[in-house]
Amino acid sequence: MENVSAVTSFILIEYIEMEDLKYLYFIVFLLLYILILCLNLFLISVIYFEKSLHEPMYIFVCNLAVNGMYGSSISIPSFLGQLLSHSHEISLGLCLAQIYCLHTYAMIEFSVLAVMSYDRYIAICHPLHYHIVMSPQKVIGLITLSWMYPFIAFGMYFILTAQLTFCSRIIPKVYCANFLLVRLSCFDTSVHSIVGLVATVFLVVPQLLMVMFSYAQILRVCLLASKDSHVKALQTCTPHLLAFVNYSIGCFFEVIQSRFNMSNFPYGSRMFMSLYFLIFPPLLNPAVYGISVQNIRVRILKIFPVKK
Repeated sequence: MENVSAVTSFILIEYIEMEDLKYLYFIVFLLLYILILCLNLFLISVIYFEKSLHEPMYIFVCNLAVNGMYGSSISIPSFLGQLLSHSHEISLGLCLAQIYCLHTYAMIEFSVLAVMSYDRYIAICHPLHYHIVMSPQKVIGLITLSWMYPFIAFGMYFILTAQLTFCSRIIPKVYCANFLLVRLSCFDTSVHSIVGLVATVFLVVPQLLMVMFSYAQILRVCLLASKDSHVKALQTCTPHLLAFVNYSIGCFFEVIQSRFNMSNFPYGSRMFMSLYFLIFPPLLNPAVYGISVQNIRVRILKIFPVKK
């Protein structure tokens, strides 16, 4: 049991191949982090100071931006620190904290996107009742649920991981992931895997069903409506669909990495897949909403007028 209790830190070995260009990587990801913060803070500021944007849709966009900063702030600073580290070692406590934060970030993103799909469903399918259904109290409730449900639900499952003891220190990734840490356990984790599967159902399926139901209803209404209504509905849903597809790509990459041996893949491909859902959603979401949503775009153009 001495060997078991001795494992209190882990080595993130994927950083080793970055050694030769670590300063270049550091500058690139530092600039990306600054850009993510600036874009999301700017979007939040535009919505906050423009009273005409104090509508449910834009409030949900703000939550997406806040979560984007949350996700990037718990991953990129740690990534930068590890780049300059010689040991690429992370303590058990920090590893567990990183796992909890990264998983809750991913779940909050999905929950907010699901709520936004419901908001678009009400706006398109029940426009006359929109402000009644999406009342301030309802919006606050949906936002609270989007944030609290992931923190509490994943926390209940995460307790099992936190109680494990470990016999190996090697994590083949640039950050800690729950499935990788569980594999390092000294004991059989069959029960943990079963509970994890059940937890995934409760953590993912409700949001997925909401998105599918919302867009099924939107599609049904569009098929019965005029061509102008088709165009308007498409313009209304495009930013959300782009954000959802962008997030889904990141999740797909994570699922592939958790289920298959990626050691034979090129290093650059592995890094791209590992960092996609931490970089691209918080980087592209504010750009997508800033460009695609007319009311936000008009406000931005007032701040930065384009000279003709």
